[in-house]
Amino acid sequence: MAPDVRAFFDHETWTLTYLVKDPHSSACAIIDSVLDFEGASGRTKTDGAQRVISMVENENLTVEWILETHVHADHLSAAPYLHKHLGGKIGIGAHITDVQQIFGNLFNVEPEFCRDGSQFDHLFVDGDSFSIGGLTAKAIHTPGHTPACMTYHIGDALFVGDTLFMPDFGTARCDFPGGDARVLYQSIQKLLALPPETRMFMCHDYMPNDREMQYETTVGKQKASNLHVHDGISEDEFVAMRRAKDQSLSMPSLILPSVQVNMRAGELPPAEENGVRYLKIPLDAV
Repeated sequence: MAPDVRAFFDHETWTLTYLVKDPHSSACAIIDSVLDFEGASGRTKTDGAQRVISMVENENLTVEWILETHVHADHLSAAPYLHKHLGGKIGIGAHITDVQQIFGNLFNVEPEFCRDGSQFDHLFVDGDSFSIGGLTAKAIHTPGHTPACMTYHIGDALFVGDTLFMPDFGTARCDFPGGDARVLYQSIQKLLALPPETRMFMCHDYMPNDREMQYETTVGKQKASNLHVHDGISEDEFVAMRRAKDQSLSMPSLILPSVQVNMRAGELPPAEENGVRYLKIPLDAV
């Protein structure tokens, strides 16, 4: 079955949020939401999330899931805001616990912070099945970019997070803590083994060579022309390319605020005794 997919593009972070609807009912899921955040002032806004809420309410949809493909390093999640207004269970891959352990240490989080993934309503393991109305869905563990990356196979569509980009941009970086280029290659091969007509939806598009924004392709098109992993590219060739390329990349500008919020299922850190919430910036540690 082909889900009805609506895309919302956040120009500040190049991120795509998806509203995925069962074509035969009002049931839907929201994937990879964005909380507007201004790094210079520390201000948060909910304009982007409100656009999603407006569509859900205008079409009388029922949100069953609010899904994260991984702990994003380039934007803050709006999952708690969406949950408050729309309901739905917040889900992520079970290896969120690895991310919480790594970054809990980096940020020296408060002792009360649990590193068991309990901030989320559901933790998916590889092969888990779930439903969105009459749509059958499956969680596929696709680590490499991060340990917790999940691809959601919903009907005839794959929502791949940062594992892959459009064919003319390639693949995700693997130099974050817990990332691994060899593991990413193996994860991608699992996706490319699916039927070539399977639709594939990206979490980001950076519009190389000033082309218009694109977010949908197919397994077949990725196999034929992905810049980094098209047919004929060996694992060793990919790993060498990815490691060399990653050495030339700077860190995402919002990685420090994003990760310490997103590992909490999008909740901001608890307020201190003065009633203000703070984000930490570890110096000379990343």
